[in-house]
Amino acid sequence: MSLTSHITELRRKHQALSLEVEKAARSPSTDDLTISDLKKQKLRIKEQISRLEQAPA
Repeated sequence: MSLTSHITELRRKHQALSLEVEKAARSPSTDDLTISDLKKQKLRIKEQISRLEQAPA
């Protein structure tokens, strides 16, 4: 997998998590811990994207 396609896939996962966080936040049955875990996953992916984009080609 090339670096560009890997970053693209990470962005896709980040976007999917964003939608999941929004959906969970609107659902009264979702607990705060679940939302927090989703946000942490999002942050880890964002940091990974950032590191990969800054890596020398």
